[in-house]
Amino acid sequence: MAILVLNCGSSSIKFQLFHPRDDTELLRGAAEGIGEREGRFHCLATVSGQRRDESQRLLLKDHRAALGLIMESLGTADISAVGHRVVHGGEHFRQTTLLDPPTLHALADLDALAPLHNPVNRLGITTAMELFPGVPQVAVFDTAFHASLPDAASHYAIPAEWRERWGVRRFGFHGISHQYITLETARLLGLPLAATNLVSLHLGSGASAAAVQGGRSVDTTMGMTPLEGLVMGTRSGDIDPGALLYLLRNGLDVETLDRGLNRESGLLGLCGDNDMRAVTARAAQDDADATRALAVYCYRIRKTIGAYCAALGRVDALVFTAGVGENNPALREAILEGLDGFGIAIDPALNREAGDAARALHAADSAVAVLVIPTREELQIAREVRALIGGAA
Repeated sequence: MAILVLNCGSSSIKFQLFHPRDDTELLRGAAEGIGEREGRFHCLATVSGQRRDESQRLLLKDHRAALGLIMESLGTADISAVGHRVVHGGEHFRQTTLLDPPTLHALADLDALAPLHNPVNRLGITTAMELFPGVPQVAVFDTAFHASLPDAASHYAIPAEWRERWGVRRFGFHGISHQYITLETARLLGLPLAATNLVSLHLGSGASAAAVQGGRSVDTTMGMTPLEGLVMGTRSGDIDPGALLYLLRNGLDVETLDRGLNRESGLLGLCGDNDMRAVTARAAQDDADATRALAVYCYRIRKTIGAYCAALGRVDALVFTAGVGENNPALREAILEGLDGFGIAIDPALNREAGDAARALHAADSAVAVLVIPTREELQIAREVRALIGGAA
């Protein structure tokens, strides 16, 4: 028996297989380039205590074909449950949920709130239901961890009718990652979860920060959609709504505006590159556009850290996670520059040390622990599935 975790994107599926009663990873992999000219399938498994790494390039016509290949890689594994990452749960889905046809119908109503994510999440669910008949399918929502946001953090100052009729409010995202980081921070610092305060920085292609007080999310940078907040790879983050009204009134159509904000903004809009590695390399060569893009990116995060320190009152840890946060020491140093007044100081030597494990970066005299903790969203999903359907899964 094992728990299969699927994280479906528009052109990829990440998957992991876990023991049903503990956190042991049995297999992991990804199908990439779905629907493109050439795809790639990668699988890393543990067999009789030995790691087996397999990779191949091939045509992956659609998500069903990719999931079929994933099924082949599972061999004789007995799948007892499938956990799915779903980005937006809206008002209705505030916790991990067992999926059935009515639930899937309700999920479809949320597609407009996360158009880049929810439709492909649902596609992965429906395909898995066909390929694993009778196996429990479980949705774990990126918004659920932020269901604890107080009114002061979840409400926009807008007409009441907009909230009541259309449900316009702040939900927050990357909750699976922020929840995992919160649990790991408490464990690493030896603190009770209910006494743990931290600022979690999930910095990848998408980026968000979360203020966590007593183990619960009390604020986060993303809002009703994953577009609000920090500067991201192709997403704008915060922007004056008046600027958008100006563009609409001057002839820009809604679809072009949507595409521009979600796919053509962020680092890409600032300097023409959305890959932080390329932006950092260009800035190191004194490229003016890349230097400005990094300045905007870091300033937005630094300002958020200061605001969350004020909101929390006491901060035990500041944590970097996700692809950019875990692997770019120069960027971490730039983000934290000037935060000594908040008791946040890093040791440059520790910050430059490479590693795949969780590690401390803070200087000896730092009042706040500064940590890098690799996020493990798939593991957190497996834990949520196990908690919902029981250890016999």
